[in-house]
Amino acid sequence: MFGTQSKRDLTLELQAQFPILRPSIHARRANLTVKFQDLYGFTVEGNVDDVNVLNEVREKVRQQGRVWWALEASKGANWYLQPQVSSLSEGIVLKSSLKLAALANSITLKRLIRKGIPPVLRPKVWFSLSGAAKKKSTVPESYYNDLTKAVDGKVTPATRQIDHDLPRTFPGHPWLDTPEGHAALRRVLVGYSFRDSDVGYCQGLNYVAALLLLVMKTEEDAFWMLAVLLENVLVNDCYTNNLSGCHVEQRVFKDLLAKKCPRIAAHLEALEFDVSLVATEWFLCLFSKSLPSETTLRVWDVLFYEGAKVLFHAALAIFMMKEDELLLTHQVGDIINILQRTTHHLFDPDELLTVAFDKIGFMTTNTISKQRKKQEPEVMKELDERLRRLNSLRTDDK
Repeated sequence: MFGTQSKRDLTLELQAQFPILRPSIHARRANLTVKFQDLYGFTVEGNVDDVNVLNEVREKVRQQGRVWWALEASKGANWYLQPQVSSLSEGIVLKSSLKLAALANSITLKRLIRKGIPPVLRPKVWFSLSGAAKKKSTVPESYYNDLTKAVDGKVTPATRQIDHDLPRTFPGHPWLDTPEGHAALRRVLVGYSFRDSDVGYCQGLNYVAALLLLVMKTEEDAFWMLAVLLENVLVNDCYTNNLSGCHVEQRVFKDLLAKKCPRIAAHLEALEFDVSLVATEWFLCLFSKSLPSETTLRVWDVLFYEGAKVLFHAALAIFMMKEDELLLTHQVGDIINILQRTTHHLFDPDELLTVAFDKIGFMTTNTISKQRKKQEPEVMKELDERLRRLNSLRTDDK
C-alpha cells in the first residue's frame, strides 16, 4: 500500500484525514455537548473545549508527520529498521561506529514514537517494529487464507462466544457494526482461536482486534498484529481461561501504585477500593474501551516498540492526573466516576503520555518482570483454591 504512494500523496492523505472540527455557532454560544466522528469513525461526544483540544492535537499530528517525512527523505523509507552507517568512510564498518549509529537511531526513534506515529505510517511502522512482519515471514504466504478456510464452519465454545460478542463490539461504528465488519472481525478472532487453543478467545480481544482492523486496513495484517501482541508483547496467560496473567498484572499495578502514588494508594485502601475494578478492563482491552481512539493508539505506538510496561505507565498516569480529586472522595462510586470521566475525555494524548513518562518516572521491563515473578506464586495459589471451592460446590450439588 505504501510503496506506490509518493511523499506528496501521503501528505495529502494525512491532511484529508484530519479535517478541522467546527461546532455550530449555537453550540459555541450555549457550550452544549456536540457529537462528531474521530479519525477512525467513532462517534465522540464532547463540549467545545474538547473540540478545540482535538484540533490542537490534529495540528500536532501534522507537524509530527512532517518530521517523519523529513527523516524518510534523508535516511530512507525504512531508516528505523537498521543502524545508519553512512558516516563511515570508504565502506569500512567498525563495530563501535555501528553501535553508536544504532544507539542514535534508537534514541531518535524512541522519542519520535512517544510523540506519535503519523496515522498514514502507523500500519507500516507497527508491522515492522512489533515483530509481526518477522513472525509472518516464518510461515507460508498462504497461511492466513488457509487457516480461515480450514476453520470455516467449525463450532467451538470460542466461536460461540465470538458470535455473541460481535454485535457488542463498538456498536454503532460505521464499518465495524456492519455485516462486512462483523465478518472480518470474526475471521480474525476465530482464526487466532484455532492458532492458539490455550488462549482460544477471551472477552476483551474483540475490542483489541477491532481496533487493529481499523488501523492495519487488512485482515491478514490485523491477524499478525494480534498474534505478535499475544505471543510476544504482552505477558503470558493474560487471556487464558483463568486469566492468571491478568491477575498478576493487577497485583503488580497495585504495588506500583503504592510506590509511585502513595497518597492515592493509602486513600483507596482506606475506602476499601480495589483498583482492579477499573484497571482490569484497561489491561484486558489495552485501553481501547476507555480512552478516545486516537489517545489509545498513541499508547499502542509505544506498546509495540517498548513493550507492555507502557500499560503500567498509562494506568498510573491516569490516577496521578486526578490525585487531588481522588483524595477528596468518600465513596467507591465517586472514584469510578472520576476515573471514567477522565479517561473518556482524554482527547490530548500528550497530556497523558507526558505524565506517564516524565512524572511517573523510569520503569524498566526487567523491574516489572521481577515484580511479576514475585506475584505469580500467590496468584496461582489463589486460583487453585478458587477452583477447588468451585469443584467442591459442584460435588455438593450432585
